[in-house]
Amino acid sequence: MPATEKAAGALLTIGELAAEIGRPQHILRYWETRFPQLKPLTRAGNRRYYRPDDVALVRRIHHLLSQEGYSIRGVQRLLADEKAARGKGRAEELRAIREALAEALDADG
Repeated sequence: MPATEKAAGALLTIGELAAEIGRPQHILRYWETRFPQLKPLTRAGNRRYYRPDDVALVRRIHHLLSQEGYSIRGVQRLLADEKAARGKGRAEELRAIREALAEALDADG
């Protein structure tokens, strides 16, 4: 592995991630203000380190904005809708578990 490559799952600095997607660092800092899901680790001197989930989100935001033609607001809505759908799916799953447990308790009683 060359010295410039990092292991999969390694934290990336804002400079490394900005270079990877071909955007300036200030754009990533701006996206942090527009997408609350994007929360890199900050260390001494306010240095940002992006975890693998953050890197995937930045790549996705970049793709949606530059390749798919979404606006910032459009990406915000898309991500919010996806979060709501995941929450709804979890709520339905928990409801089914609750019903199964209630039936099991009724059968025992």
